[in-house]
Amino acid sequence: MPASRIKQIRTRGGRLVPFDPGRIERAVYQAVTAVGEQDGRVAGNLARQAVARLQERYPGGTPSVEEIQDVVEEALIGRGPPGVAKAYITYRRRHADIRASKQFLGVTDDLKLPLNALTVLKKRYLVKDDDGNVIETPGQLFRRVARHVAAVEASYDDDAAAAEETFYRMMTSGEFIPNSPTLMNAGTQLGMLSACFVLPVEDSIDGIFNSVKHMAQIHQAGGGTGFSFSHLRPRGDRVGSTKGIASGPVSFIGVFDAGTEVVKQGGRRRGANMGVLSVHHPDILQFIGAKQQEGFLRNFNISVAASDTFMQAVRQDGEFKLINPRNGKVTGSLRAGPVMEAIASNAWRTGDPGMIFLDRINAANPTPRLGPMETTNPCGEQPLLPYESCNLGSIDLAKLVSGGDIDRERLGSIVENSVHFLDNVIDANRFPLREITELTNGNRKIGLGVMGFAEALIRMGIRYDSEAGLAKGEEIMKFIQERAVAKSREVAGRRGSFPNFEGSLWQQRGFGAMRNSTVTTVAPTGTISVIAGTSSGIEPLFAISFVRDVMEGTHLLETNAEFERVARQRGFYSDDLMMRIARAGSVQGLDEIPADVKDIFRTALDIEPHWHVRMQAAFQKHVDNAVSKTINLPRDAGIDQVSQAFLLAYDLGCKGITVFRYGSKEQQVLYLAGEVVEGEKTEHVRASSEFAGGCPAVDCEF
Repeated sequence: MPASRIKQIRTRGGRLVPFDPGRIERAVYQAVTAVGEQDGRVAGNLARQAVARLQERYPGGTPSVEEIQDVVEEALIGRGPPGVAKAYITYRRRHADIRASKQFLGVTDDLKLPLNALTVLKKRYLVKDDDGNVIETPGQLFRRVARHVAAVEASYDDDAAAAEETFYRMMTSGEFIPNSPTLMNAGTQLGMLSACFVLPVEDSIDGIFNSVKHMAQIHQAGGGTGFSFSHLRPRGDRVGSTKGIASGPVSFIGVFDAGTEVVKQGGRRRGANMGVLSVHHPDILQFIGAKQQEGFLRNFNISVAASDTFMQAVRQDGEFKLINPRNGKVTGSLRAGPVMEAIASNAWRTGDPGMIFLDRINAANPTPRLGPMETTNPCGEQPLLPYESCNLGSIDLAKLVSGGDIDRERLGSIVENSVHFLDNVIDANRFPLREITELTNGNRKIGLGVMGFAEALIRMGIRYDSEAGLAKGEEIMKFIQERAVAKSREVAGRRGSFPNFEGSLWQQRGFGAMRNSTVTTVAPTGTISVIAGTSSGIEPLFAISFVRDVMEGTHLLETNAEFERVARQRGFYSDDLMMRIARAGSVQGLDEIPADVKDIFRTALDIEPHWHVRMQAAFQKHVDNAVSKTINLPRDAGIDQVSQAFLLAYDLGCKGITVFRYGSKEQQVLYLAGEVVEGEKTEHVRASSEFAGGCPAVDCEF
C-alpha cells in the first residue's frame, strides 16, 4: 500500500492519532469475507482504492474516523463482490449501536472492552459515588488494584512501582485477572480481597448464630462461604440445656439461607454458600433430598461428604454406619447402594447434591497438624480449614496460544508474576475476623488457576473430548504447578515460609522453604472470564452463538470469536448462519459447516459425560487444592449417567464432583431456544450478561 500523505486522524473522542491504512484493509477484509470472498487480494485492492480516494479528498489533512468510514463506504459501492458495501454498512451500523449502548451505560471505555464486559464491570466492580454514579473507568479500576496490591512491596524493601506496572499490564491485557473481591475492594474502605472462606458451625445456639453473623459480614464484602453441618446433632436428639428436641442440621441450614437472602439485597453480588453433611450423619437422607422443596436453600450448593468407607461399600453393595456427632455413638446403618442412588436421583432432579471426597482432600491437606478440612468454598474448588480463606486468580490460556501451541515462555512469566500478585494480596487483605486473619496469614494459601482452556484448545486445533485434549490439559497444568511451586519457594527465600510450615506436607516432602501452603486451584471464573473475553475455567463452550441480554432492553447476537474467525477464513460465514446456530447453540448437524470445524467446535452438551469427568481428573493431578468443573448433561440424560459420573470421579482421583442436567435448576443464566423465559418463548439461545460461556446454572456465576 503506498505511503500515506495523511499523517493523523481525529478519533471520536477528539484525540489525534497516527493514520494507519492497515485498519482500513482489515475492515474491508471483514466485509469481503462476510460475503464469502476469501481471496485476500480482493480486499487489498479495494482497500487501496479507498485509501487513494481518501488521499484525494483530504490531502495533507486530518480527517475524522467518521469521514474516513464515509469514504470507504463510497469506495465499496458498485465495486468488489456483490453485497460487500452492504456488509461494510452493516458493520458500521452494528459498531455504532454498540458505541451508543456504551454511552447509555455511562462507563468511559478506556480499554476498548466488549459491551458485555462493561456491563458486568459497571454492575459489580467499578467504584460509584453515593448516588450510584460510576466514577471510575476500567483502566482506573485495574490501576487501583495494581497499586494497592503492589504497595505491599515497601514492607519488604522491594520496588512497589515496578510491581504495580507488572500487575497493571497483566490485568489490562486480560492475561491474568484476580477473583472478584480483589477487583471490588482493593484500595477501598472494605479492603477484603479474598473470595473463599470456611466458617465453623458449632453444636450450640451461640455457635450457630455467630457463624450466621460472620457469614453476613463476608457476603457483604463479596466473599463466599462454606460450612460443614456435620457436627450438629440429628433431628429428635435431646438438647440437654432445655430438655427439648433438636431440629437437626437441615433446619439450621435454612437459617443460614434466610440470612443470605437478606444480606444479598444490599451486596455487590449475590451471596453464595456451600453446605456439607457427612454421609455418616443420621440425617443424611433428609439432607440429600433437601432441594426437592422448591425455593428451599436457594443460596446454597450442597454436597455429601463421602468417606472412602462409604465409597467402598457402594462398590461392594455393603452397609455403612450412621454416627451421632454429639456422642460418637452408632445409631444405625444403611445400605450404600440405595443412598448413592438417592444422591444421583436428587442431583438429576435438582442439580444438588454434589459430592466431595473428604478422605482424599485430607490426604493432601498441607497442614495436617492444624486439623482436618471438612468443607469447601461455594463452588467446591477450595477445601479450607475452619476460619481459613484463600484468594484466587486465573490465567487466560487462550491469549497465550502461538504457532499452534501454548507459548511456554510467556506462560511461565505470567505464572511467576501471578504467584507474586496473589501472595501480596494476603498481606494487603483486611478481614472481618481476627481468627480468619491469623489462620490465613499462618498458611498463606493462594489458588492460581486458568480460564480460556476451551478456546485455547480450539486455537490449537485440538478437540476437547479427545485423548489429545486430556493430554494437553494435563501438560499445561503440570507446567503451571511446577512454575508456581518454584516461584513460591523463591519468594520464601526472600520473605520467609508460611508460619505453619513446620510439620507441613512440604516439609515432609523435603522442601526447605515454601511461601504458600497451596499454590494452585482451578475455579469456575464466572464474571472475570466475561471481563477477559474468554471461556470459563476449564469448561467447554456451552453455546457457539447466542443472544445476550447485555443491559435493560438491549440484546446482542454473540458468536464465539474463534468460530467467527474460522467461518470467515473458510468462507462459510453469513449472518443468517450465525442466527441459525443461535437457535440451536451447537453447530453439529449443520451441513454447510465443514466436518473438521464441527469436530473442533463441540459444546458442553455435545460431549459425553465421561469426557467431562476425565478432563477434571486430568487437571486435578497437578492442582494443590481442587478443580471446579461442571459435568454437563442434556435434559434427557438418565439418573444412571449421573451415578456413573460420580463413581468415575472418585475412581479417577477427583476431590469432588458437581453434575448439572440442563433444566434441573429453577433459575439459569442461559436458556436453549424454545424455553419460556419471563413469560416469553425464546427463539434463540439466550444468555444473561453474567453468562461466562461454561455452566449455565446461576451457581456457576459466583
